[in-house]
Amino acid sequence: MNTAKRCRGQGMTEYIIVVALIAIAAIGVYTAFGKTLRGQMASTAQSLAGKNASQARNEANDGGAEAESQAGRQIKLDNYDQTQ
Repeated sequence: MNTAKRCRGQGMTEYIIVVALIAIAAIGVYTAFGKTLRGQMASTAQSLAGKNASQARNEANDGGAEAESQAGRQIKLDNYDQTQ
């Protein structure tokens, strides 16, 4: 009986670890591509509303270019705090 409780607790712990890793990955993706995603969603909403979406599209393109330049940077321990 005690073994069953231990196995169930182990399964729950593994589940919590997986959920935490997925949350950390999602935060990282949103940090890297957040401006692009917001711009794309704004562009889509403007287009669906029948309005001009060029400003939102430009913001999405700028966000993509910024994310690409950040991805190409070499971040080491001596310049880690200068990431922005």
